[in-house]
Amino acid sequence: MIKLSLLLCSCLMLATPAFAGDAAAGKSKAEPCADCHGDDGKGDKDTPCIAGMSEADFTKAMKEYQAETRTKSKKMIKSAKKVNDDDIADLAAYFVTLPKK
Repeated sequence: MIKLSLLLCSCLMLATPAFAGDAAAGKSKAEPCADCHGDDGKGDKDTPCIAGMSEADFTKAMKEYQAETRTKSKKMIKSAKKVNDDDIADLAAYFVTLPKK
């Protein structure tokens, strides 16, 4: 029974994301995002709200901009290509903490 419990715990650990973001680190990296999305991440009529965006949705969007499969904004493509996976995880962890509109 103990072996089964250990096996189950090991499987659950592998199922968790490899890189959990750090919201404090994300906040320190968010200045370039604020240029368009504002300090509160809420954007405006031309820029979408990223405040409160789920980490999965934020990460998906950034990966799509990096791959140039999301092409609504050339500026976002350039910005997304400047960050690595750890930066994206940190930014996602930060923006999910901000209240939505």
